[in-house]
Amino acid sequence: MKPSLSLLALIAAALTPAILTAGPAMSSPTTSSGQTAKLALSRSNLGSILVDNRGRTLYLFEKDKRGKSSCDGACATYWPPLLTRGTPAAERGVKLSLLGVTRRASGVMQVTYGGHPLYRFAGDAKPGQTSGQNSHAFGADWYVVSSAGKKIEKASR
Repeated sequence: MKPSLSLLALIAAALTPAILTAGPAMSSPTTSSGQTAKLALSRSNLGSILVDNRGRTLYLFEKDKRGKSSCDGACATYWPPLLTRGTPAAERGVKLSLLGVTRRASGVMQVTYGGHPLYRFAGDAKPGQTSGQNSHAFGADWYVVSSAGKKIEKASR
């Protein structure tokens, strides 16, 4: 039996809000291949900072406590967490001893560094951008991360 056109329209109408609200938070939260995250250091106008496998700047959120993320829902839309399916890998200057993971409320694994869950910023359009630096959003401040696993507080130039 073939579904009627009105039945297909009803199904599409029912699914559209779920698809639209998933938006950016669902787009590329893990590495580009959906595999193990790889972290490296990169030179920037803020000094040497932590980046993901595509050269995108990684940030910490000061609201996070005891290695657990406090950023979900709308927050994770603007600040997508760096997720991994395996043990994250350390490249160029990243200290393996500071690399870890934490389980998000959804059950997926988020990469941590120096005990801080890591995020990208949706406003960084290309590798090397640091436009999320010193932002105050979703109840706390956001900072790029140094090789020591600490926030870098200076302003982006």
